[in-house]
Amino acid sequence: MFNDIGPLELITLVVLAVLVFGPDKLPKVIQDVMRTVRKIREFSESAKQDIRSELGPEFKDFEFEDLNPKTFIRKQLDNDELGLKEIRNGFDLKKEMAEVTDAVHSTDTPTPSSSGGRIDMTKKPEEPGEDNRPPFDADAT
Repeated sequence: MFNDIGPLELITLVVLAVLVFGPDKLPKVIQDVMRTVRKIREFSESAKQDIRSELGPEFKDFEFEDLNPKTFIRKQLDNDELGLKEIRNGFDLKKEMAEVTDAVHSTDTPTPSSSGGRIDMTKKPEEPGEDNRPPFDADAT
């Protein structure tokens, strides 16, 4: 529960508790806090057991920690019934982007800016060996 509290922080908390509550009231405050923590844990465990019993026998392995998205994804990647590792390893985003960039830069089709803002969509695409320049439009110049 307190895995991220260091020794210096713990000493600081004890000194503050002594200063705030006083040395005579501090043991009673600690007992009250511990009693409250125990009651909260008991309530939490009973609620978990009630939920498990209501879900039925098919959810007997259900863990509430699996509801955390990070835990769920990590568990599914470790399980790998769906072949997610193969999909993840087979997809190279940098390679895909390089292919798209090369395809965009190597296109020889006319753009709206090079043909005066108009493209004739009724024409068939020309063969690669033919002259691919757009027709001259005197009104566009």
